[in-house]
Amino acid sequence: MIYIENFQEGQHIIGHYLCKDKQAMKTRAGKTYYNVLLMDKTGTAMGKIWDMTPQIGDFNKQEFIKIDANVTVFQGDIQLNINRVRRSDEGEYDPADYMQVTKKDPQEMFLQILTRIDEVQNPYLKRLLESYFVEDEAFINKFMIHPAAKNVHHNFVGGLLEHVSTVMEICCYLGTLYSGVNRDLLIAGALFHDIGKMEELEPMPHNEYSDAGQLLGHIAIGYGMVRDRIRTIEGFPAELEQLLEHMILSHHGELEFGSPKVPSSMEAMILHLADNADAKMKMLEEFIGQDKSEGRWTAYNRLLARNFYKMEDETEG
Repeated sequence: MIYIENFQEGQHIIGHYLCKDKQAMKTRAGKTYYNVLLMDKTGTAMGKIWDMTPQIGDFNKQEFIKIDANVTVFQGDIQLNINRVRRSDEGEYDPADYMQVTKKDPQEMFLQILTRIDEVQNPYLKRLLESYFVEDEAFINKFMIHPAAKNVHHNFVGGLLEHVSTVMEICCYLGTLYSGVNRDLLIAGALFHDIGKMEELEPMPHNEYSDAGQLLGHIAIGYGMVRDRIRTIEGFPAELEQLLEHMILSHHGELEFGSPKVPSSMEAMILHLADNADAKMKMLEEFIGQDKSEGRWTAYNRLLARNFYKMEDETEG
């Protein structure tokens, strides 16, 4: 198969891809067309179905489809004009070709998490962390492969592990720069801040919101998961519980971004900044890596609302 990352303008593509999304749209003249989002393990590409001919078979999102399409570039992004499409038959594709996987070593990342947990001195936080990351085999197996988001960042197998381990390391570094920071609390907050993603999102390759995800969201789910586990630890200090739960509830930083509370402790502020930094930098890393624009500047990034300069490898300074 031709992977999406290798699509080039002018190519004629015949192959099987996962339809992540399908939306019926209308032209200004009132004609119906479809936007489809195609995915394989190397990335995603938008496709357009302009003419609803007999060659356009019936299919739904989250199904594997076979397409006959031409590759174009629109505003710097690869786009497909799809001429023919049908549902793929079982056996025509290998599911492993359609799941993006972290490029980092999962075992190394998880070992780093265990190393940080071993550094925690507070016995209650250490017991809480070990109850999940050392003793809960079902949790560990799911955590190792789960995505961290549906679309924006770390939306691949191992994405949650990569995001959480990176946020943890950023937090640990920032915590050394300022006095009065509780390092144990910072490590625990970093490791637990997105724990609710494991119930909010379905596993790859589908990566859709669960009913709980739609109704509650990962912040509320994660808060509940940590609170329930704390209840099993006798004598867990009430103040420590509140400070940890506050970090989970406030890590998005602002009320308008989904946090029911804004960060109101040094540890909560550091966690928010680390989470935001990793999410944006991962998004930018992937955007620049996939950009097809000629010259030094990328196409316009709609989420970050700007174009970005592309540094050439040989550029120094």
